[in-house]
Amino acid sequence: MNDVKSVMDHASAAMDKAINHLEVQLTKIRAGKANPAIFESVMVDYYGSMVPIPQTANVNTQDARTIVIQPWEKSLLTPIEKAIQMANLGLNPQNDGVIIRITIPPLTEERRKELVKTAKAEGEEAKVGIRNARKEAMENVKKLQKNGLAEDEAKDAETKIQQLTDQYVQKADKHFEQKEKEILTV
Repeated sequence: MNDVKSVMDHASAAMDKAINHLEVQLTKIRAGKANPAIFESVMVDYYGSMVPIPQTANVNTQDARTIVIQPWEKSLLTPIEKAIQMANLGLNPQNDGVIIRITIPPLTEERRKELVKTAKAEGEEAKVGIRNARKEAMENVKKLQKNGLAEDEAKDAETKIQQLTDQYVQKADKHFEQKEKEILTV
């Protein structure tokens, strides 16, 4: 890190990465509504390679509580059905020989609370990543100061890093609040 701008860019990139990871993790938490994204991490054996279901089939929502999976090849019906059962998502796929239909069961109050806890933990993990990026950026500013950066410039940089951190922590909180609202909406 040779100047303040590169320190800021690096910190911003690291914080972006934490937010992007949070967004991906939150899409995996089902909220009682049919969301094809829950299958992006479910792997199926496709000619000897493990690939996500959406790379082997069309995954669409039929209505608010039903997901339809239409494999590109009929021979994939059973492997996809087994992969969904093995993924332990609490879903019961129905194979009719052409498509797999999945009805998303309504969430119990207890399950909603568990999902909110999971979402909150993901949010906290993102904030830890953001704070680690801040810590690293602050250390880099101190190194720059030792190598001749003026004290007022260093203080300026530290203030900007803290403002950036606060913005990203707010983003993480917003993402969590949206997911919490989605989960708790019956």
